Amino acid sequence: MNAYPQVLFKNRRPDETVLLPEYEKNGGYQGLRAALKMSPAEVCALVKASGLRGRGGAGFPTGIKWSFFPAEQPGDKYLVCNGDEMEPGTYKDCQLLMADPHQLVEGMAIAAYALQTPIGYIFLRYAYEGCSQRVERAIEEAIAAGYLGGNILGSGFDVGLHVHRSAGRYILGEETSLLNGLEGRRPNPRSKPPFPAQRGLFGKPTNVNNVETLATVPHILTHGTAWFHELALNPESAGTKLFGLSGHLNRTECFELPLGITLREVVEDFGDGVRGGKKFKACLPGGASTPYLTAEHLGLMMDFNPLEEVDSRLGTAGVTVFDEDTCMVAVTRNLNQFFARESCGWCTPCRDGLATISWLLDRIEFGQASEDDLAMLKDQVRNIKGRSFCALAEGAMGPVEALLRLFEDEIKDHIRKGCCPFKR
Repeated sequence: MNAYPQVLFKNRRPDETVLLPEYEKNGGYQGLRAALKMSPAEVCALVKASGLRGRGGAGFPTGIKWSFFPAEQPGDKYLVCNGDEMEPGTYKDCQLLMADPHQLVEGMAIAAYALQTPIGYIFLRYAYEGCSQRVERAIEEAIAAGYLGGNILGSGFDVGLHVHRSAGRYILGEETSLLNGLEGRRPNPRSKPPFPAQRGLFGKPTNVNNVETLATVPHILTHGTAWFHELALNPESAGTKLFGLSGHLNRTECFELPLGITLREVVEDFGDGVRGGKKFKACLPGGASTPYLTAEHLGLMMDFNPLEEVDSRLGTAGVTVFDEDTCMVAVTRNLNQFFARESCGWCTPCRDGLATISWLLDRIEFGQASEDDLAMLKDQVRNIKGRSFCALAEGAMGPVEALLRLFEDEIKDHIRKGCCPFKR
């Protein structure tokens, strides 16, 4: 039983989706009503004061991102929701949309008003057909009730939302690749500047936010910034976070937990501990692109700044746990193969660098490596860091860098023994 306050999951029930009457009964669309009584600038200021940080992985302050947007500029402007949730270990957005899609619809209506963007697109990964259908039904219900469409709630403001089903690939989670995909172009990342807020979809100012980020906005408008800050256990933070648990745990589910909760509580109280009674060895704290944490970090607060202080990231809070019998070389090899396969091939550090790292990790895992291969692996990480065109290769280096920093002895064991010491 989750004793912590439930905000995004308060209406969640197994195998059911909340429809409009129940959503309204539990306070739904009160945030939109509150927003329409304020000026767009006041809504942006409130979101900024709330301390909401992007829930899609980067953790950039949402209010600051909105402040960069030229809301008062005449002409076409767009709002885009990034639901291309393809990183291994991350499934929170799917859980949210399957349970309560009106939160996203309301959040986008509020954001559209605040940023004065009358057209919004919800970009969902190709495999999320169930989510797409539920969001489309929520949009239809909202239009019928006057929350979307022309002159919403008599405010004089028009909002239209459209669902776009992605054709696939992990690279589409990068916001400028996503914009190219929406335009029907090859999804290579774009150079920045200009940033999407200046030149985005169809060459017009565009704001891009994650599903969970936008779904959080209505609750801030309804309950206020002080309430949002009080939800977190870390006094320097604000709000709750959806944590997707996976790996070697007795219980692998998605939970809504306060920012600042410790890793130990996540693993032991919500994951019911490591399966088989084995010891905790390591975890990915925020999806496949985040550097590992080890048992020495179990007392650490799961929040943006505390994790950055130990050279890791909260990311999407997709916590994947590994037990004491896990070969971390094999784990890293598996993760890097994914990133190498998903590279768009646009830049050399990503296209060739990730393939070279996969080759080196193959040699280490299968007992064919020497100390020279370990030295080359370290060189490749240095060559890729800070040199790739977008963040894909940079993120791929998170687990590799952590493997070298935290588990170099395991690499040397592979080299010395000429095989994987964890295989029996």
